[in-house]
Amino acid sequence: MESVLAIVLDAGLGLIVLSVALIFVRLVLGPSLPDRVVALDMMTVAIVAFCAIAAIRYDTPAFLDVALVLALVSFLATVALARFAERLRFRKDEGKGER
Repeated sequence: MESVLAIVLDAGLGLIVLSVALIFVRLVLGPSLPDRVVALDMMTVAIVAFCAIAAIRYDTPAFLDVALVLALVSFLATVALARFAERLRFRKDEGKGER
């Protein structure tokens, strides 16, 4: 039974690495700032999941601390980037009205 768990956890780690690679492509190619913000947020969620699965796979509880800190910092960064995108959109809309 132990080997089945190891195989499933390794497969999960591999799939998360694949998802991070695909999300990175969206981050680079995203046509707009909100697309990039969502991609960055999704990437941090995937990395948090990677840390959690790695903590189980390698029996290292320190990875859970890393995942917790990354999740908290990611939340604050997403809120800050969303506010920045909103202000940027507001300034663009305000500039169109003056012409």
